[in-house]
Amino acid sequence: MGSLNCLLLLCVAFSSSFAGFRLGSTVRSETKGIWMWCVPHPSKPDHILVLLDTEGLGDVEKGDSKNDSWIFALAVLLSSVFVYNSTNTINHQALEQLHYVTELTKLIRTTSSAISGEAEDSAKFVSFFPDFVWTVRDFMLELELDGYPITEDEYLENALKLIPGWNPNIQNSNMPRECIRKFFPKRKCFVFDRPTNNRQQLLHIEELPDDQLDRNFLEQSKNFCSYIFDHAKTKTLSDGITVTGGGLATLVETYLEAINSGEVPCLENAVVTLAERENAAAVQKAADLYSDRMARLLSLPTDTFLELLEVHAACEKEAIAVFMERSFKDDKQEFQKKLVVLIEKIKEDFLLKNEDTSLKYCQAELKKLSEPLMTSISRGTFFVPGGHGLYLNAKNKVEEDYKLVPKKGVKATEVLQSFLRSQEETEVAILQADKALTDGDKAIAVECAKTQAAEREQELLREKQKEEDQKMEAQQRSLQENIDQLKEKMDKERESHLRQQETMLEHKLKMQEELLTEGFKKEAEELNKEIDELKESIEVTKSGGSLNVSRILDVASIALVAVLPGPYKVVGMGVKLLNDAFKKTDNSV
Repeated sequence: MGSLNCLLLLCVAFSSSFAGFRLGSTVRSETKGIWMWCVPHPSKPDHILVLLDTEGLGDVEKGDSKNDSWIFALAVLLSSVFVYNSTNTINHQALEQLHYVTELTKLIRTTSSAISGEAEDSAKFVSFFPDFVWTVRDFMLELELDGYPITEDEYLENALKLIPGWNPNIQNSNMPRECIRKFFPKRKCFVFDRPTNNRQQLLHIEELPDDQLDRNFLEQSKNFCSYIFDHAKTKTLSDGITVTGGGLATLVETYLEAINSGEVPCLENAVVTLAERENAAAVQKAADLYSDRMARLLSLPTDTFLELLEVHAACEKEAIAVFMERSFKDDKQEFQKKLVVLIEKIKEDFLLKNEDTSLKYCQAELKKLSEPLMTSISRGTFFVPGGHGLYLNAKNKVEEDYKLVPKKGVKATEVLQSFLRSQEETEVAILQADKALTDGDKAIAVECAKTQAAEREQELLREKQKEEDQKMEAQQRSLQENIDQLKEKMDKERESHLRQQETMLEHKLKMQEELLTEGFKKEAEELNKEIDELKESIEVTKSGGSLNVSRILDVASIALVAVLPGPYKVVGMGVKLLNDAFKKTDNSV
């Protein structure tokens, strides 16, 4: 925050031909507003390191001091590690320049119901505020206190101790200290020697090779960079919501829109806006994955209807997992319902394509196999005494050869039945023309043909009913999978929320202990109410969490059943699905 040196160290750590931020060497500030540079994280392959550089606070060329406050607030809102940069030492003047921290609760709201301009409880901010790193450049002092060596972190904590006394000057001096301690429970300090004593070299410090820089400075820089690379957290919002690249852009837009319209940035509103965009993207990402996986895993036509449904179940499970990982604040399951509908539509498209592929393949194969039969019919080969027997033999051969054709798919029986149905009139004509048969023989043959046709129709109906049953079972598994993964997600969110509450409680208790140690008994006692409220909230989360999850799952299940297609919307089916689902989930809620 302010000077670029620390960001420069990080940038140079990536490339010897650094071409990111520019370091000013004149009295005029180079950085205006907030600059951003995105680089691959050196040790986390699936992360991007976003470096933000802000303009210097208190620039003499600025006309509006409020600008500094907004820059400071935005930097805090957007970062996961907030690096504050000062020179020489952490003294009274350095802390006074950090007075912007005292305004944070008036410049940021956690909920839309909070009144603009009124301060909120600092505990609400701790869950999403960044870690705090104070870097001191050109540090010339010995790290000692009362004749004993101290660490850089101890140096910072000593500087943040409250000053006893009640006069206004002391109270004003304590405010930045108190706010840093309240808002940033995780604090770190780094001190840096002057990189070189050559003034000309300092003007072009970013161009100097390592062998021209002070050895202590190089070692200190390495330690600083290592700490950032190893300990910088993934940027999250309240309840552990992970911020992606697109999410960061949305946050910037939302915060700036609020500031430019004269409002105070509200985290809750930003999360709502972010959730709308990210959840819509999560639905599309999950649906695309489902479609891609189905296309790659399926070889159409499938031998059976069940084979396709089993592939569908596996792909759907992956898709739901992707949605659950990327979505948040989908409290009414609106986006989950959209995913259910979208996957159902894609599944139906694959079912139709599977049927169409099977139909065309079976028709083509059957046409080839039946060509000798059809040629004989057209030539009148079977319209002779004993011709009916010859016809039956030829037809049966077609049927037997067709059954030997591999991978006919789900339309195999239907196509064969259609072919046999088309031969009924021809068979009757051949039968009636067969002079070798008596009327009694012909009557028996007619009845036999009718019986066989009826059996084939029943077989086809049983096959279709089996497919409907399998489809219904797949729908039940789909609902169960959605409920199971939603429950798992809610359990994780509840555990995350509980950890946040416990972290806040630990922070408050540590603050209280520090105040008592420093002799501020009254201030320590004022924290008792906040501590008691946090303890009560933790107990509510522990005791009432399971019941809340069960209620939400109940509502979610009804909502998901409502978007199921066709026959699955009926009350009986819906109740069956819900009962079966909760038999499983109730055991673990």
